[in-house]
Amino acid sequence: MSQTERAPYAETSATSRGRRFPEDASRTRTAFARDRDRIIHCTAFRRLKEKTQVFVAHEGDHYRTRLTHSLEVAQIARSLAHALRLDEDLAETVALAHDLGHPPFGHAGEDELQARMAEWGGFDHNVQTFRVVTKLEERYPRYDGLNLSWETVEGVVKHNGPVAHRLDEPAWRAIADYAQGWDLRLDSFASLEAQAAAIADDIAYNNHDVDDGVQAGLFTLDDLRDVPLIGPILRQTRQDWPDVDQRMIRLEAVRRMIGVMIEDVLAETERRLAQDAIRSAEDVRAARRTLVAFSDGMLADLGVLRAFLFERMYRHYRVNRTRSQARRVLGEMFQLFMADPSVLPPEWSAKATTDDPHKRARAVCDYIAGMTDRYAIEEHRKLFSLDLALDL
Repeated sequence: MSQTERAPYAETSATSRGRRFPEDASRTRTAFARDRDRIIHCTAFRRLKEKTQVFVAHEGDHYRTRLTHSLEVAQIARSLAHALRLDEDLAETVALAHDLGHPPFGHAGEDELQARMAEWGGFDHNVQTFRVVTKLEERYPRYDGLNLSWETVEGVVKHNGPVAHRLDEPAWRAIADYAQGWDLRLDSFASLEAQAAAIADDIAYNNHDVDDGVQAGLFTLDDLRDVPLIGPILRQTRQDWPDVDQRMIRLEAVRRMIGVMIEDVLAETERRLAQDAIRSAEDVRAARRTLVAFSDGMLADLGVLRAFLFERMYRHYRVNRTRSQARRVLGEMFQLFMADPSVLPPEWSAKATTDDPHKRARAVCDYIAGMTDRYAIEEHRKLFSLDLALDL
């Protein structure tokens, strides 16, 4: 899409605020496309292939992982950006980056690290994503992190809205300290592109969790019959395709639900843009509310769907067993590494071997947060299993 075709409130790479460490422009890519490529090539992105979405990565080949989830979010974000005449590369880039800081075992892993880090500066996966792209990735000789464009970093930090009110939380000190040297305008909203990435996350997980939950046998399509949004879509799909099997009904219904949710977002966003007289990217940041949003009716329906998924999927006893095991695995490793950092790999042992317990805890947390599910399980086995001698 050419610059002249973009909406007046879209971001443009030509007017980007640049990178913290200035670099020559690429001959082959815009600044935002270059950011996207840096994310795709980084180690943290590759690790998403074996990090839990709901099911532990090894439980089945067809369930979503953090990687496939991120790809689905990026596709939806790009579609929203295209329809709204925004910068598609920036929306896709923020979407691809949004889960880089998630620890192994999904929200169970995050809950455990939050508990373990409560007295050592806290843990938040959004802040961890920020730390990955600004510090923890070590791929360039001139600087730590990926040296992404200002708009991409802003989107990573603020895609869910202003964060200035959170800076007193210990986990958010990393962002507050960073922003002192590079003003990210933490009291304002992020770009429409970042907002598109945020709502694409909601669209993706609500739909693929329905798909994965049915595939896993946690509930059936019939159980969804009276659930708003998906129930009517299932009934219409069966009327339209009475002779196809349940698998195809499920796939078609989920596809339609994604479309319905996208259309709702586009209509509500266009209404808010007109109502709030948004004319520029600066108007977006100064707005009083999120502009890329669901309608009130859709939010109500999604609330019922989420309640169903929480009861029937996220707290299903099979998932609870995995959550319990995951928390034990990470908790026991955290406790051991804090007590004896010499058992860490050399590069992490060097960071954790310090008299400052806060620095030690942060190094241990960074190491654990970067693990895949499979690596965490294997590390725990090597550290705590009696057959350790066989693995040396």
